[in-house]
Amino acid sequence: MKPELTIQLMDTHAGGDVSRIVTGGIDPLPGDTVRAQMEYLRDDADGLRRLLLEEPHGIPEMSVDLLVPPTDPRAAAGYIIMEVMGYPIYSGSNTICTATAVLEAGIVQKQEGRQHFVLESPAGLVQIEALVRDGVVEAITCEGLPSYIDTYRATIEVPSLGTVTYSVAYSGGFYALVDAQQLGFHLTLDEERALAATAHAIVEAIQAERGFSHYTLGDVGPLPFLHFMGPVEHVAEGYYRSRSATYVHPGVICRSTTGTGTSARLALMNYEGSIQPGDRLETVSLRETGFIGQFGGVDREGDLDVVKNHITGKAYVIAHSDIVVNCDDPMVDCSSLHHILSGRHSHPIDPES
Repeated sequence: MKPELTIQLMDTHAGGDVSRIVTGGIDPLPGDTVRAQMEYLRDDADGLRRLLLEEPHGIPEMSVDLLVPPTDPRAAAGYIIMEVMGYPIYSGSNTICTATAVLEAGIVQKQEGRQHFVLESPAGLVQIEALVRDGVVEAITCEGLPSYIDTYRATIEVPSLGTVTYSVAYSGGFYALVDAQQLGFHLTLDEERALAATAHAIVEAIQAERGFSHYTLGDVGPLPFLHFMGPVEHVAEGYYRSRSATYVHPGVICRSTTGTGTSARLALMNYEGSIQPGDRLETVSLRETGFIGQFGGVDREGDLDVVKNHITGKAYVIAHSDIVVNCDDPMVDCSSLHHILSGRHSHPIDPES
């Protein structure tokens, strides 16, 4: 009999955004950094991403986070983010879910109250603060990537929409930022399909007209994301709230407001002079879930104001499962997967390793 190939999973969600955490079943990957291991997966083992996000095992709206041993001794664990659009180097919601998973899996032991630890993402080390009450992970606060405004209030002609005004922020990916009300949206759940179609048209028009380059990373590919901004409500001193919706790939509005989308909003509010260090912005999704972004201050990089920020949210564990990988199944393509499968009943990452 052929050995049964299984992958161990912990499914989680933050703000409705499902992150499927791979806790076991994958061999160690080559590469002396998590970024290098991500590039190996992308270039030589993309079958894992496709297996877990496509039929019959997954759906495109999910994300996948592969736990790997850290390459930096300061980190408790490493993780590689996989989405339908590829391999982002960072994601706020995925980081919140991964941090919760390492606590629930015992890779980091839970401590009552506030505790701190470090994860290693493809973007580098990420400082994590967890709030634990009665053994429950009530909140995760993680660093957002340094964010900045690349373009402010440009216009573009979009078929069927006319002239659209947009700004562009970088916050882990390039985001087009548009005013929802100016496009006739109130950011309610019944608008989800129309929001996705509108965002797709705008993103395609921007991609056809121009590209974007990060001030240190250079070319990071075409602009992939769009963030619809609702009006900003001043709730209390130093606390703001805004309805939001983030387009992440064709046909899909993310179920959460996204951590990187929230970071992009903070960069725009700083650019417009409407926020001060220490202020917080709560973004609220179509499903009434939210993240809280805190503006930490600004570093000057050449001509750019680069915003330091943190994102807070809560993740929920929704399933533990083993996926059976049957390479004889015509719905499963093992051609870029079989060489990283453990090939045996394997166990999750050892907390002591």
